[in-house]
Amino acid sequence: MQSLIEHARTFPEKIADQQEEFERLARGQQPQALFISCSDSRVIPSMFTGARPGDIFELRTAGNIVPRYRPQAACGVAGSLEFALQVLQVPDIVVCGHSHCGAVQGLMREQSVQTMPLLRRWLSWAEYRATGDEPWQTQGLGDDPTAVTQQHVLTQLEHLRSYPYVARRIASGRLRLHAWFYTVETGEVLACAPGSRTFKPL
Repeated sequence: MQSLIEHARTFPEKIADQQEEFERLARGQQPQALFISCSDSRVIPSMFTGARPGDIFELRTAGNIVPRYRPQAACGVAGSLEFALQVLQVPDIVVCGHSHCGAVQGLMREQSVQTMPLLRRWLSWAEYRATGDEPWQTQGLGDDPTAVTQQHVLTQLEHLRSYPYVARRIASGRLRLHAWFYTVETGEVLACAPGSRTFKPL
C-alpha cells in the first residue's frame, strides 16, 4: 500500500507538464468507448489499449457480468451503462473477459464460492443458473476455462442487447458491440467478429 500512497502523493508533480490536458479533462469527458471488464487486478484496460485519461469509460465487475435489463432494478451496472450511452453518447462498448478469471472458475465449480453468498448471488446474473437452489448450469459449455470465458463474454453481449436504449442505438447504427478476451500471461488480446463465435487475434 505504501508504494500506492507515495505515487499518489507525487502524482501532481509528475503531470505538471501536462496541465493543459488535465484542465481540458476537467471541463468534461468524451470517451471513445465504454469498456466493461473484470475487477481482477491483473486486467488493466488502459495498459493494453494504450488509453489516455478520458479515452475509455470503465465499468468493472466481478466476471465482467452485465445483468439482463430489469426496469425496476437499482443496479450499478445498468446506471453506468445508461449514463455512458445517454449522456456521454459512447459509440462503442467492449466486453472484455480474461484468462484465469476467478468468477468464471466460480461459475464452472460452484463449490469454490460456497462460502461467499453475495458473490454466488452476483454470479447468478451471468445466467448459467437454474431457478431456486439448483447448481450452476455450465455443463453444456465444456471444461476448457478459455472457451467457457469466451462464451461468457458473448452471453454478456446478449444481455447488453436486452437494454432498450442499447438495442435502439445498435439498430440505428450509432452503437457497436465488441467481444474481447485478454490473455494475462502473454498480453495478447483476441476479438470475436460480429456474427462469429470464434475469438482471433486483433
